[in-house]
Amino acid sequence: MVQKTDARKKSIGIFDSGIGGLTVTNAIQKVLPEEHLIYFGDTAHLPYGDKSADAIRYYSLKISKFLLEQNCKMIVIACNSASSAAYNTLLDFFEGKVLFVNVVDPLVSEVTSKNYNNIGVIATKATISSNIYRDKIKHKLQNAKIHSLATPLLAPMIEEGFFRGEISQSVIETYLGREDFKDIDALLLACTHYPLIKKEIQAFYNYKVDVLDSTDVVAQFVRRMLETEDLLADKREKENEFHVSDFTSSFEDNAKVFYGKDLDLQTTNIW
Repeated sequence: MVQKTDARKKSIGIFDSGIGGLTVTNAIQKVLPEEHLIYFGDTAHLPYGDKSADAIRYYSLKISKFLLEQNCKMIVIACNSASSAAYNTLLDFFEGKVLFVNVVDPLVSEVTSKNYNNIGVIATKATISSNIYRDKIKHKLQNAKIHSLATPLLAPMIEEGFFRGEISQSVIETYLGREDFKDIDALLLACTHYPLIKKEIQAFYNYKVDVLDSTDVVAQFVRRMLETEDLLADKREKENEFHVSDFTSSFEDNAKVFYGKDLDLQTTNIW
C-alpha cells in the first residue's frame, strides 16, 4: 500500500497543445514552489483549436498515460480545447488513478461569482463550438448575456512570437471591434495563450472591461484540491521537467516569455 508521504512526493503533470500551458505552469509554480512539475507540450499536433473532438481526446489520453507513467498525482489540462473535449473522457478512463483539473471550471466559478450582465468569451474554434463556457455560465447566471467568438488567429500568432506589437494589435482590434463586444462587462480569455496579450486587450477597452484568464484561478484551485486530498508536497527534490513532442525553435525562443525563465526542453515523441 502506498504511504501518504510517498503520494505527496509525486509530481504534478501539466499538458497543452503547445506553449500556452506554460502560463498556467508558471502560476502553479509560484503558488506551489515545493511541487515538482512535469510539462508536456504537444507541439507535433498544435494547435488543438482546429482539431476534431475525437482527435483531441486521443491526444489527451496518450499524454495523460505518459504523465501517469511519470508518477504524477495530478494532471492539469492546461488547454481549453482539451478541457472542453476530453476532460470527462479522462475522468472515466483513469478513474481512481490520478486527480484531474481542467482550466474551464475554475474560470467559470470566478466569473459567475461576480454577477456580470454581459460577458464576452474568446477562444479557439474547438472551445467555442463546444459551447462549454456559455452553457456553464448560463447554468449559474441565467440572465447573463454571453457573447462567444472564435479567434483562431490568436494562438498561432502567439506561438510564433507575434504579440505585443503592431500585428497582434491589428488582429485584436479586428476581432474585438465587433458590435456585440462593445458593451461587455467582462471578457474571458478562454485560451491559455491569451494571457500573453492580456495587457493589449485591456488597453483596447481602455481598462474599463474586466479581462479574466485562468492562470491564477487554476493555480489556487490546484492548491485547494491538493490540500483537500492531503497531497501537498513538503519539498521539491528535483528540477521541473519540460517535454515537447516535436522540438521547434519558436517554442524554445518564446518559452522564457511564457514561463519567466529559460527551460531545458526534452523532445519526447510518445506517438
